[in-house]
Amino acid sequence: MSVKSGADVVPVRSNKKRRLDSQLIIGSKFLVSPRDRREKWSFPLGLRGLNNLGSTCFMNAVLQALVHAPPLRNFWLSGQHNRDLCPRRTMSLLCLPCDLDVIFAAMFSGDRTPYSPAHLLHSWWQHSTNLATYEQQDSHEFFISLLDRIHENEGKSKCLYQDHEECQCITHKAFSGLLRSDVTCTTCGSTSTTYDPFIDISLTLDSANGFSHADCRKNRYSGGPSVNATMPTLAGCLDFFTRSEKLGPDQKLNCQSCGEKRESSKQMSIRRLPLLLCLHVKRFEHSLTRKTSRKIDSYLQYPFRLNMSPYLSSSIIGKRFGNRMFAFDGEGEYDSSSSSSPSAEFEIFAVVTHSGMLESGHYVTYLRLKGLWYKCDDAWINEVEEEVVRGCECYMLFYAQEKVIQKAHKELSYQVISMADAFPFADC
Repeated sequence: MSVKSGADVVPVRSNKKRRLDSQLIIGSKFLVSPRDRREKWSFPLGLRGLNNLGSTCFMNAVLQALVHAPPLRNFWLSGQHNRDLCPRRTMSLLCLPCDLDVIFAAMFSGDRTPYSPAHLLHSWWQHSTNLATYEQQDSHEFFISLLDRIHENEGKSKCLYQDHEECQCITHKAFSGLLRSDVTCTTCGSTSTTYDPFIDISLTLDSANGFSHADCRKNRYSGGPSVNATMPTLAGCLDFFTRSEKLGPDQKLNCQSCGEKRESSKQMSIRRLPLLLCLHVKRFEHSLTRKTSRKIDSYLQYPFRLNMSPYLSSSIIGKRFGNRMFAFDGEGEYDSSSSSSPSAEFEIFAVVTHSGMLESGHYVTYLRLKGLWYKCDDAWINEVEEEVVRGCECYMLFYAQEKVIQKAHKELSYQVISMADAFPFADC
């Protein structure tokens, strides 16, 4: 099997050219969807379905997003972790990065038939024995667990940011950012500041005044009033995450200026943005007191282009002090006028969705490649319109810095990529 360079055209064993979203072999039959009757048959290399191995849509959805994350794709396709040279393999030890190396090679091999990630599932079970079951799992928990296991295998620390030791594994180079937490005494105004790394941000979805997806569909097809600005938005969720909140009496600050415990307020902001920004929408609520769980199915508006400048520490602290400029701990802040500064402008490249009920839901991923959207529903892949993506029940939103996306448009075919190309903004 070979790949025709530059066109992403892949001949199959039967010598019959076929569209990725139009013909899927099941047994000896071809299944053709109505949309697939179009003449368009060339899709970007790397689009390949993943077989459901028994309630494993949670895993397939995350894998599709990670496989098409530019820094991760470039890392594995450039041989930065080669399973044939991995010392853990030679010692017959489990190695998730090696398993992912197999996944990336399979996805970008040019083979369009659905792939079964059984070995990765088994390996993940060995690393996460508490989740080793064929029952449906949470995609976000799988995402965190998988990145943690990659870090454990690949992690090697190196101090890059003065007082903050940064891990140089692929997980943290791609997803790691830095949060700033300011706890302020409400009596004297003194502030205690701490920094914490993050690989994703979990956002609260306020459903009090939100529209359900059923309401949205009803309005869309009945000609009723369209969903308006009162519905939850991603900007509103980020504003809620970075707003100042008063801490309870059991969380009083031991104020050094006052010499005693005082009531305080806390405010979060983003000190450093990652190359890849994962935003997790908290749709599942669990009440320990009521011993109940429920899913929030409110519709959430989110942009395809996201400006994170309003949520940076420089902006948040500047507003607190009347938009005056400050230097924080001797560290430089974001300067949008500097070409060497990391960008606060992000573009979306993947959306993991959850449909259905809490106990019996289904995960699907939408990928944005070269400006077009593709729905990855386990083994099935087809092109969809933008409105379909905007109307989905988003659960995890994957954004990449604008410069990363622009560079990725030129790298959608398999090629040897240098480490400098894999991380073009190593100083971010």
